[in-house]
Amino acid sequence: MSVNIGISPIAWQNDDLPDLTASFTMEQALREAREIGYTGVERGQRMPSDTESLRSYLDANNIALCGGWCSGASLVNDFATEREAVREQVEQFVALASPCIVYAECSNTVQGQIGTPVNDRPKLSKDDIMAYGAKITELAKWMADQGMPMAYHHHMGTIIESEDDVNWLMEGSGHEVKLCFDTGHLLFGGGDVMATLKRWGDRVHHVHFKDIRPSVIQNTREKNLSFLDAVIAGAFTVPGDGCIDFQAVTNALKAMNYDGWIVVEAEQDPAKAPPYEYSKKGYEHIVEVCERAGLEIAS
Repeated sequence: MSVNIGISPIAWQNDDLPDLTASFTMEQALREAREIGYTGVERGQRMPSDTESLRSYLDANNIALCGGWCSGASLVNDFATEREAVREQVEQFVALASPCIVYAECSNTVQGQIGTPVNDRPKLSKDDIMAYGAKITELAKWMADQGMPMAYHHHMGTIIESEDDVNWLMEGSGHEVKLCFDTGHLLFGGGDVMATLKRWGDRVHHVHFKDIRPSVIQNTREKNLSFLDAVIAGAFTVPGDGCIDFQAVTNALKAMNYDGWIVVEAEQDPAKAPPYEYSKKGYEHIVEVCERAGLEIAS
């Protein structure tokens, strides 16, 4: 049993805040990520769009595709409409041997609205979330039949943000709906990282190691700031630079025989947190906690 260590290029190329990372290129992101030791990268919007060009682009940097964001709209679309909306990405990810698609509901999210407080994110009742879970199970089954697992990303500003939201989604969906377990988003959303991981360990298919700075989170909540305001202010950081106990998280992953990808996703202002320096710090922390947990890292 071993894990692979990947990274999102968002520290170098922020898709939601492109001006924040205008001084960096995607080529630099992949080159430096591989130099640090990461063996995979999640898909970024500034990568080539067609499959063969993307394959060549990744191969040139000797790095694998280890997932990528999918903006879902199952809340408003019927199954057939949503299936066709994601089909091209599913086919591409199958062709490039991605471990999963990282799916999140974006039809009514406020995550990209800098003028909307994250506290004002859309909320659904337990019954509504469980019904939504049943609805996306059909899509997840179709994805699985194509050879591509769906890993659902609970995310700030969306209908699935809090620990209760995650619990209700998992309860209401079939096992075809896997979980992209994101430590930073869960804690930002007020959840218990370890309790959620242990409760839904059998559904965890993809893991984001994302640390947080509690003082920034508190200020965001108290001053009614947006999710993007929080990102710019430094709410997120790399593993080992915030408050989350990644040794405990890694020990739990080892205990549940997790053998997927651990992905660093830590968007912040590169003027305050140089991407290479912080990505290296995060990688080294992951290596350290994996060694202590007895969790082997694939070469």
